[in-house]
Amino acid sequence: MKYITLNNAVEIPIVGCGTNTYGKVGNQYSGALRGDTQEIDWAIENGYRHFDSAQLYNNEEVVGNGLKKSNLPREDFFITTKLNTFQGFAGADWAHAEIEKSLEKLQTDYIDLFLIHKPWDHDAEILEAWSILEDYYNRGVFKSIGVSNFEKDHLDLLLENGDIKPAANQIKSQVGNWNDELIAYNEKNGIATVAWSPLRGIDENAKQVLEEIGNQYGKTYAQVVLRYQFERDVIVIPKSHNKDRQAESLNIFDFELSANERERIAAL
Repeated sequence: MKYITLNNAVEIPIVGCGTNTYGKVGNQYSGALRGDTQEIDWAIENGYRHFDSAQLYNNEEVVGNGLKKSNLPREDFFITTKLNTFQGFAGADWAHAEIEKSLEKLQTDYIDLFLIHKPWDHDAEILEAWSILEDYYNRGVFKSIGVSNFEKDHLDLLLENGDIKPAANQIKSQVGNWNDELIAYNEKNGIATVAWSPLRGIDENAKQVLEEIGNQYGKTYAQVVLRYQFERDVIVIPKSHNKDRQAESLNIFDFELSANERERIAAL
């Protein structure tokens, strides 16, 4: 596994495992929990140690149960989760309660990377939420803190008013929308980029180009996409309900794209 060193010297595996439909009936985002940890079990067996979760997914306990069941030491894993701010911010007491629920569901006394999941239209509240994350960070409960879906103006708010710089910004970056400008802004400010759903957006035309490139290396189109992100230091969190495809997403470190190939991918 390759790692990215965050701005506070914490190392994060550059390939993680998305989990938002794991352990759910029909593998559906809104599905009820099945009561098993099959996908997490496969991912651990395949070699994943970085797991991306969120309160919004309503399945943090699936991740927690799976990691616990593995009997591997907690420190072997890198766990990300996120404060559910899709409906805004309901105050400090609410935030503390939700954070404690996450710790309980994940069966851990610390989180490796804790994110604000989405910005909302209230700067003072965003800063209050960030201050709460900073407090947990200063107490060692969060090993690193960051944000998700934040644009430049939201990042500026934290950079100008917060005490701790975000370690990561988890954003959309995929075929058809690489989000180069925001990634460059993240990099300029020492903020790592994490790409959610990195394998979406691939239409038939893009797939044909990616397969043509991949055939030269014995790689799939998905592996080419992940390799492209890796080569520009973007952390990826692909997700699959198929054990073999999970393994494929980790097998991207034994080939290198040419400059021309990177240009072709960037143009997709």
